Amino acid sequence: MLMDESVNHEPWGARAVRLGRCDPGLGRVGKPPAARRRGPLTDGPRAAAALLPRSPGVYRFRDARGRVLYIGRAVDLRRRVQSYWSIRRERPHLSAMVVRITRLEAVACDSEHEAAWLERNLMEESLPPWNATPGGQEASAYIRLDTGVGAPQITFVHTPRPGSGVHHFGPYLGGSRVRLAISALGRVLPLAYAGEDMIGFGRDMARARRVGPHDRDVLIERVSAVLERRPVAIAALRAELLRRRNAAAKSLDFELAARLRDEIEAVDWVCSEQKATLAEPVDLDIHGWTNGVLVRFQVRAGRLCGWQQQTCAEPKARPLVAATPVAWATFALRNAELAARLTDPRPRGVE
Repeated sequence: MLMDESVNHEPWGARAVRLGRCDPGLGRVGKPPAARRRGPLTDGPRAAAALLPRSPGVYRFRDARGRVLYIGRAVDLRRRVQSYWSIRRERPHLSAMVVRITRLEAVACDSEHEAAWLERNLMEESLPPWNATPGGQEASAYIRLDTGVGAPQITFVHTPRPGSGVHHFGPYLGGSRVRLAISALGRVLPLAYAGEDMIGFGRDMARARRVGPHDRDVLIERVSAVLERRPVAIAALRAELLRRRNAAAKSLDFELAARLRDEIEAVDWVCSEQKATLAEPVDLDIHGWTNGVLVRFQVRAGRLCGWQQQTCAEPKARPLVAATPVAWATFALRNAELAARLTDPRPRGVE
């Protein structure tokens, strides 16, 4: 099990002596209170929040009866969840919920984008009482790459429609981010001006950008490589955008520099790892196990929409974990380890 440096692992007896709760001259320390034997959750979910990673993810609060109160997402899980107890005076409407929280659960995601999709999918499946809307406000979208000889182009669409020479990438959350990413691609890889049907203004722009039909195949390959999340292609695109942003700032063109900054962030968003919503409508069951805790995720029709965790003996968990697709193994193990950290570690029976 992973250990968090932010947690005090000082033996209870030594801490009791230091705090003056027993007499060291007695030769031994009295039996520690049950609350101190139980580990991080004994001080409540507020203390458990200190065990969360400083990474993107989704969190879930439960009450004493095990009912889900609230689902949220965060860029920094630890900071976000701890804030519920530190800003109650500033957000008094949350106080009634916070006092009901007895259990904290979380999923550590590979990116903010993945966390956004997971939060949306879970809330569309079942909306907790303290969530106002079923999922985030971002629109879902795809990037359409048309490789036609006459007019190749990269466009924004909400729904993929098959066509000759057409490829779709996504889905993505956040229409504005997707449009900014398309703008970034067109800025550096001007595929729209590499067609054979250029006339008038298009032909003038092609001449100014120094591209033509002979560049079409190379530009299609480079655009595809970025949208397929190939690291070298992404790095090359980001480097050129950064160069142009720095040049704009140096020339005091702050409006352009800000636009390029937003485009870089959008590229990072659409190119980030995310498996919470897939292009293919597959059904999968994903399991991870650590220290007696089994975590299960369900993907239905390409959407990660189910998340449960329970105590489980290793022999029972072993075949379930073995059947988990390789692409999900790291995700499953990471979140089983997190679930075990957040679970009361007192000895108990297993299912």
